Amino acid sequence: MSRVVIPEYKLSEELINSITHGIGAGLGVAALVLCVVKAAVNGSAIGVVGSCLYGAGMIIAYVISCIYHALARNRAKVVFRVLDHCDIFFMIACTYTPFCLISLKGAVGWVLFGVVWGLAALGIVFNAVNLEKFSKPSTVVYVLIGWCVIFAIKPLYEAIGTGGLMFLVLGGVLYTIGAVLYGIGSKVRYMHSVFHLFVIAGSVMQFFAVYLYVL
Repeated sequence: MSRVVIPEYKLSEELINSITHGIGAGLGVAALVLCVVKAAVNGSAIGVVGSCLYGAGMIIAYVISCIYHALARNRAKVVFRVLDHCDIFFMIACTYTPFCLISLKGAVGWVLFGVVWGLAALGIVFNAVNLEKFSKPSTVVYVLIGWCVIFAIKPLYEAIGTGGLMFLVLGGVLYTIGAVLYGIGSKVRYMHSVFHLFVIAGSVMQFFAVYLYVL
């Protein structure tokens, strides 16, 4: 854990960073409730399971980030920085889950589900073992897990239509812009907070895809 580098932010920046993802956690709770209720009303057991994983992924990711930014620079913050990075992969895999199990179904859905969760597990291992040393392999896994959906883009489009795909892609674009901003977050004041806002916006767009076109 001593090898983990903690970026330096002003107290005001960390306050905003923590608050923004605290709001994200609240939105995650709302998304979980709405999706589970809709799936239950539709009588879909797999929909309830997919919704639970999807919502839990968001909530856990935002709560961990919120706590990480709220902590003082001590050992606990180091631990939460590692958890924060590991949870990125968990959140991505959880977001994929309803699309795999509900929209795609069958062999294609289960294969994509297995590949995504396998890559997520690999990324988590890289970050947990040595966040700094394995940053490049972790980034490669991040790109792979983000793009593997293209192998199922045709059946996914047939399942969720233009509207669903639009929200899904828009969310991905917002996440990507956020990733670019993250790269300069420690160099430009409050840029990390802006990155947080783009992440939340990406989550909102993909929530619309799940709630309106998957469930």
